[in-house]
Amino acid sequence: MDTGNLALQDNQNNGEILWESFKHPYNSFLPTMTLGTNRRTGENLKLTSWRSYQDPSTGNYTAGLAPLTFPELTFPELLIWKNNVPVWRSGPWNGQVFIGLPDVDSLLFLDGFNLINDKQGTFSMSFANDSFMYHFNLDPDGVIYQRDWSTSLRDWRIGAMFPSTYCDAYGICGPNGSCSSREDPPCECVKGFVPRNSTEWNARNWSNGCVRKGQLRCERQSNGGGKGDVFVRLQKMKVPVNAVQSDANEQDCPKQCKDNCSCTAYAFDRGIGCMLWSGNLVDMQSSLRTGIDLYIRLPHSELKTHSNRAVIIIAPVLGVAFLAAVCVLLACRKFKKRPDTSAELMFKRMEALTSGNETASNQVKLKELPLFEFQVLATATDSFSLRNKLGQGGFGPVYKGKLSEGQEVAVKRLSQASGQGLEELMNEVVVISKLQHRNLVKLLGCCIEGEERLLVYEYMPNKSLDAYLFDPLKQKILDWKTRFNIMEGICRGLLYLHRDSRLKIIHRDLKVSNILLDDNLNPKISDFGLARVFRANEDEANTRRVVGTYGYMSPEYAMEGLISEKSDVFSLGVIFLEILSGRKNSHKEENNLNLLAYAWKLWNEGEAASLADPTIFDKSFEKEITRCVQIGLLCAQEAANDRPNVSTVIWMLTTENTNLQEPKQRALIARRGSCDQGSLSTNDLSLTAVTGR
Repeated sequence: MDTGNLALQDNQNNGEILWESFKHPYNSFLPTMTLGTNRRTGENLKLTSWRSYQDPSTGNYTAGLAPLTFPELTFPELLIWKNNVPVWRSGPWNGQVFIGLPDVDSLLFLDGFNLINDKQGTFSMSFANDSFMYHFNLDPDGVIYQRDWSTSLRDWRIGAMFPSTYCDAYGICGPNGSCSSREDPPCECVKGFVPRNSTEWNARNWSNGCVRKGQLRCERQSNGGGKGDVFVRLQKMKVPVNAVQSDANEQDCPKQCKDNCSCTAYAFDRGIGCMLWSGNLVDMQSSLRTGIDLYIRLPHSELKTHSNRAVIIIAPVLGVAFLAAVCVLLACRKFKKRPDTSAELMFKRMEALTSGNETASNQVKLKELPLFEFQVLATATDSFSLRNKLGQGGFGPVYKGKLSEGQEVAVKRLSQASGQGLEELMNEVVVISKLQHRNLVKLLGCCIEGEERLLVYEYMPNKSLDAYLFDPLKQKILDWKTRFNIMEGICRGLLYLHRDSRLKIIHRDLKVSNILLDDNLNPKISDFGLARVFRANEDEANTRRVVGTYGYMSPEYAMEGLISEKSDVFSLGVIFLEILSGRKNSHKEENNLNLLAYAWKLWNEGEAASLADPTIFDKSFEKEITRCVQIGLLCAQEAANDRPNVSTVIWMLTTENTNLQEPKQRALIARRGSCDQGSLSTNDLSLTAVTGR
């Protein structure tokens, strides 16, 4: 059938369907297909993964609706199981969303969905959307991928994935623990609870969870005397598993829980009603836009205590310096070796710099914050031999290393001759240790020993994007589909920095050499030494110290020191043009124009597609290439207010058949290649202006 359903019909009996593939799903969930459970018949339609990407035999993972596994649920949840043990759950469906899906992905996931509960034990789920083509797969790695068809790429593109963050793992923080992907460490005990095993908890093993600090009044043998138990609100929560639904209304729901001593928490959602929990609370997440308020039962004495969540205030100068010191050590918690006295001295110097910030000073216990040993990294890199050197940046050289357990790493070593120093190192760690995204490079640890300062990252075997773009042999590997995916991936990483991460971050040095490529040529933004952390309510800042790389710097930043999200957007536009053309921005074209000026010339002449790298150009891609050149020029407009934000750039990239604005007069173009990392004056720049159409 056109739906993809393979059906066996009895043509001699009015076309009766004897067997159909939609009633026997495997690893794919297609439009008009139904997944569900029927307690009366025992029917359970669920997805089953392949054993591997090459082996289609039955794998270890299954996915489907939850009531057969959690029969007390009267509302549907999606679950993924590994060998019948849950490894991910969506949270309950409230008629509009699953309470617990990640912020952005929840919007992608639900278009056209229909979930039915006949109140007699049958749950079914289907989706159908004629506006564009998409489907879901349960892959051998236990992840559900939403894939939608891109007509411009003529291929399936990943739109969403579940689980997508560390916190999505089922029960990752143990009983009465809550997870937030915006925090480090991600797990914390909810208010009124403490780790069951502090040693294991501090070692980042959270499976034992948390226990109450004090006994509930209603649990005491004598219920007399003292004040009654109270309920504390936790906001924007993915609610725990195994809720019991009550018919109480919104006003009566709190009282029903309060009057039942075994009730440990309640929540009310208009689409579901009153939900009650007893015993331990398992699989909670916080800070989700799809989350709801959860009220947990505590002894009255807990109202007198402060929240156990540390509050860190990021001050413009000194606050950032101290927070950086904290995060350097937090990022290295994984490695259980005690730092030497030089690390302690350095930490004390950082404390001295921030002596006015006593709140932050009291939050760190150095003995709990171990580091890599220098000798371990020296051994891993063969004493930092030249043959292991991957490259050189403003911070210093980067080496490939191999740890004793076989893990390959990239080790960045601060050079004494570097223009950057301890401040940039600390800044890089404070930024990256707080971030978790598939398009950002992952920090594994650090070393502070004697005069040595080193950072340890995941190893990227394909090195940086410029190594492919500007190499006549390697650039052929980056076909149009790959380049488009790289552009989109950079945008998604940048959107996370600007809008979706716990910290609001402006990179300030976005360029192709700071985009690393993994095994599958997926982009990862790196090098956060010059990044600027903004307060939540801060949109723009001014600095006298202009740092970065000419050719990628926006005019308002280079000339006036003004920093905003739009500074990174300008750099993004230049990167787009470099990816499309396979040429450096500093490369001189006809009439001595650099790449950006040349792109404007071609745009004015209606020949934008001719900017494309000949190795990728194909007439069938001409429309898409022209569109991407236009997006690049929109990003590189002279006035910051004229440039789109990153979310709009993603929309322009992924939404077809929409008319884009005409780019306005192009920005001023610096003719120098790369700047010193320090204070600069406008006399360092040679500028040219070309008027766009």
